[in-house]
Amino acid sequence: AGFIKSPLSQKRLTQDSVELYCEAIGNPIPEIQWWFEGNDPNETYAQLWDGARQDRVKINATYNLHSTSTISIANLTGDDSGMYECRASNDPDRNHLSKSPKVKWIRSQANVFVIERPEIATQVTESSGKLILSCNISAPHPTITGHKWIHKEKILEEDENAGAFTSYTIDGKREEHSGVYECVFEANPQIKGQVNISVAPQVTAYKKSEHGNEGDTGVLTCKNPSFPAVTTWSWYKSGHGVSALLENASGRYIIKSTGNKTELRILKLDIEQDTGDYFCNGTNSYGTGDATVNLRVRSRLAALWPFLGIVAEVLVLVTIIFIYEKRRKPDEIPD
Repeated sequence: AGFIKSPLSQKRLTQDSVELYCEAIGNPIPEIQWWFEGNDPNETYAQLWDGARQDRVKINATYNLHSTSTISIANLTGDDSGMYECRASNDPDRNHLSKSPKVKWIRSQANVFVIERPEIATQVTESSGKLILSCNISAPHPTITGHKWIHKEKILEEDENAGAFTSYTIDGKREEHSGVYECVFEANPQIKGQVNISVAPQVTAYKKSEHGNEGDTGVLTCKNPSFPAVTTWSWYKSGHGVSALLENASGRYIIKSTGNKTELRILKLDIEQDTGDYFCNGTNSYGTGDATVNLRVRSRLAALWPFLGIVAEVLVLVTIIFIYEKRRKPDEIPD
């Protein structure tokens, strides 16, 4: 057996995750195992398996033409620092309890250094119609070579300044720019902080006016594009000056809601009962927001009226032409 790819040493912060990759070749295809030795002088190598360390360790291996194996460890702690060893062997007696293998396990090692995550103080301030987002590392940290600001996986701004403080300015109101923003300190390892711009739900209707035919199913939709997500959605219908709460238990209404969207389905639409204004209301820890959807229910015969009107017009025109032709005097008297 021989290695094609060996694991690489890495630095990580506590609460991060790490992934090590190993690839071996041989005939027959070799088996790959993962072993670990901590930094404690009295600690010896111990084999790792899938689900170890309270299910934080995941090992995936494939044996097709050659061997590949990946070990990933989530939610790292200081105890995860140490030497990780990828071992490979294709000796038939490699796992025998009494026999020694003829060919020893080949080994490839990588160090994982888990560094205590520095504290990052974040802040959002409003001034003169602008939002100022800031991050400040308030604890010892690795050497910083630059900064980035990221929102929805898009880089908003980056620089190559070396400092424990970074800020980003947004033109506009808080309600227009809510969401999760990341401040990234370029270092080894990379340090990330999170700045949240949180507002009450900015609920909007997918369509302000909906149409449905009598007897069909009506669908009304509202969404919340702001952050954080709505925790409670509710629907109301206006009538006689009051609003009635609509619930699934009524039988004719089906309400399906997620954090960012709610949908009201009305079964067997009725012209008299279901026509009107509907209100969707969303609530989170910062307040509430609502939107209005107007529903119009048409008769099943509504689609026939234009056709019947055209038929009537044709009949009237044909009748007029027929009468005119009957009463019109001939231009020439036949011989």
